[in-house]
Amino acid sequence: MYTFDYQRPANAAAAAAALQGDARYLAGGQSLVQAMKLRLSSSERLVDLGGIAELKGIRLDGGAVVVGAMSTHASVAASAEVRKTIPALAELAGGIADPMVRNMGTLGGSIANADPAADYPAGVLGLAATIKTNQRSIAADDFFKGLYETALKPGELITAVSFPPAQRAAYVKYKQPASRFALVGVFVAQTAGGVRVAVTGAASSVFRCKPLEDALGKSFTPEAAKAVKLSADGLNADLHGSAAYRAAMISVMASRAVAAALAR
Repeated sequence: MYTFDYQRPANAAAAAAALQGDARYLAGGQSLVQAMKLRLSSSERLVDLGGIAELKGIRLDGGAVVVGAMSTHASVAASAEVRKTIPALAELAGGIADPMVRNMGTLGGSIANADPAADYPAGVLGLAATIKTNQRSIAADDFFKGLYETALKPGELITAVSFPPAQRAAYVKYKQPASRFALVGVFVAQTAGGVRVAVTGAASSVFRCKPLEDALGKSFTPEAAKAVKLSADGLNADLHGSAAYRAAMISVMASRAVAAALAR
């Protein structure tokens, strides 16, 4: 690991002010610290957000669940507000990695990192959440731009994510056994704006699957999802599976997610 300056501000304003030059925010550190240890990433300064109380906590606001950016996966999974209002989100958080990661990793850090196989991006996109920063609000459809790429500007800090409730929702993933990252993960939600289907792990970034959304908009059943034949164009191919395999698995995971949503 390279030498770096470490700062731990007490509030969001001080954190933004500290992010000058070659500096990065440090949330839970479950991705950034590992990359730095392997010398795959370096920064002259890390601005630790762990001491900022205003970035933590979970509350209801007009029916939506607002989750502070520094809320851990474990706190989201255990939250009574989340479990009652959006149980699918609590289950997603509870299935991330292992207990150590869930107790350290944060919502804001996960979506800012935008790992193509992470779970939270599927929940954010599938539920049409709104990402709130210290500068603006960003719709989920506009947030994820590509491989480890988001709409965040340099120095912009995620403060919270607002999740509107869904009529029905569920997340199912086929996970890599060691890391528990999604080889294919599908979040399905019946929302006020229609059916949304978000897929993670299958491409260079999380994405909405329109063929599945169209099919489930007509018939919200496991059979309708499983019958959709998807193109393998643009999907990942690696030692875990071909692009064609992932295309087939998207429909299978979507079918299981619909079944879970209906059974809730």
